[in-house]
Amino acid sequence: MLASDAVNGFSALGNIARLHIFRFLVQAGREGVAIGTIQEHLEIPLSTLAHHLNMLVKTDLVLQRKVGRQVICRANFDQMDQLVAFLTENCCAGFLASAGGKAPIQRRKERVSQ
Repeated sequence: MLASDAVNGFSALGNIARLHIFRFLVQAGREGVAIGTIQEHLEIPLSTLAHHLNMLVKTDLVLQRKVGRQVICRANFDQMDQLVAFLTENCCAGFLASAGGKAPIQRRKERVSQ
């Protein structure tokens, strides 16, 4: 995952409404739910919900598919897993012990891992 993709994903989740929407979709599972169902459960005006969903879709955290006249939204679990992996990469790798109790700051190339 590119660091810039991680920043965009975390930025999208940094809004309370989008965080609630994403968590609702995670709880809904892989089948997802219709936009109207999200709106009913979270009581978000449709125009506001559309704005927030667009941000989550743009960052690939939410996937949408059309079924008849409904748009079904679901959490992109693969993208979510990549964000978590980005945070935990090199976790507990012994930086503190080898640096005398201080975590070294390391510059990283833009491409972190795939």
